[in-house]
Order: sequence, then structure tokens, then C-alpha cells
Amino acid sequence: MFLSKRPLRSLLPMLLASAVLAFAIPCGAAAREGAAAFGVDQLMSTLAQRKSGRVLFTETKYLAIVGKPVQSSGELLFTAPDHLEKRTLAPKQENLVLDGDMLTVERDGKRHTLPLQNYPEVAAFIESIRGTLAGNRDTLERYYKLGLEGRASRWTLTLTPANSRMAAVISQVRIDGSQDALNRVEIRQADGDRSVMQIRPAGKAAGRP
Repeated sequence: MFLSKRPLRSLLPMLLASAVLAFAIPCGAAAREGAAAFGVDQLMSTLAQRKSGRVLFTETKYLAIVGKPVQSSGELLFTAPDHLEKRTLAPKQENLVLDGDMLTVERDGKRHTLPLQNYPEVAAFIESIRGTLAGNRDTLERYYKLGLEGRASRWTLTLTPANSRMAAVISQVRIDGSQDALNRVEIRQADGDRSVMQIRPAGKAAGRP
């Protein structure tokens, strides 16, 4: 049911949010590398040091079929090497869990477990996520063209799909951050829809998208 109509698009917000979660848990590495030239390798190095994390999110979706923005909020969790979780708490509870090669969806009191091997495009996308979480630039560049602007204190990382089938769904992912902390993620879809996610450490009040 969950993947019957638009499998890849249904999964992308959860998977991308979980992937960039690795940027959201401060570990101090970027500050220690302040004197070094700032680039993708420095981000990947910082990323590779994180083994787990929990942050809060507020996500706003701008959809052509809906007259006004749709907002949700909850928490994101990651545990190395391959456990990703997005818990939406408002306005409606939903839990998406990726554990190994299995995706579990809990909503409306029902649970669906789906093997990723049945969805090769999604499986390929998962591998790019795992490469991100591992700080593996080579793996990430199999799927995306990377662009980095700014400096350690304020940077923007853009991910542009290198694969034409992925590009037919997503046009670009834009990640704004400072040092080793993630501030904002914007996902732009090929059909013009987009989502903006504000991420903050657990315990802080929500910010405006």
C-alpha cells in the first residue's frame, strides 16, 4: 500500500533527512580543523566520526496539489552502521524505520515491512545514504555531483543527482550548515514540489522554516 503508487518519492524525504542527520550532531571536529583548507573532504572526515545521533525537526512541504504549506515535526535518529529512523509526532504520528535492507512503516495502527531488494532504485539510493553516513566520498559521488560553497563557519553543500532516473524525481538537495552542525535542508523535486527541513539539537525550541 505505502509504495504502490509513488515509491521513490514517498521514501525520499525520510531517507534524505536521515542521511543528512549525520551533519546535525556536533562533535567538534570542524572546529579542530579550522586552520585547514575547507572542502568536501573535511565534511566527510567530520561525518565519519559520528556513530549515532538524535535531533528534532520541523518540515514544511510546498506541494502543487495543496493550497497551503503542509508542516510536520518530530525527531530523527541514526545508529551506525545502517539504522535510520524518522518519527513524526505532529500533526499525525508516523514512524519510518530503515534497518539494514528492510523498511518498516507504522501509521494508523498498521505496520508494513518492505524488502528494499524489490525496489532497486530505492536500494541504490540507500547505498548513497550509507556512503554519506560513513563519510565515503567515493560512494557518494557514484550517485551525486557534489558542490560546496562558503567556509567552515557557514557553508552550503548541494547534491545533484548524477543518474537520469534519480534526476527525474529530484533536481537538487541543498544543505546549509555552520561548522559541523546542520541548520537547514531543502529538497527540490523535478516536478516543482519542494520541502524545507529545519533541524535543531534535541531540547531546543522549534525554529521557523
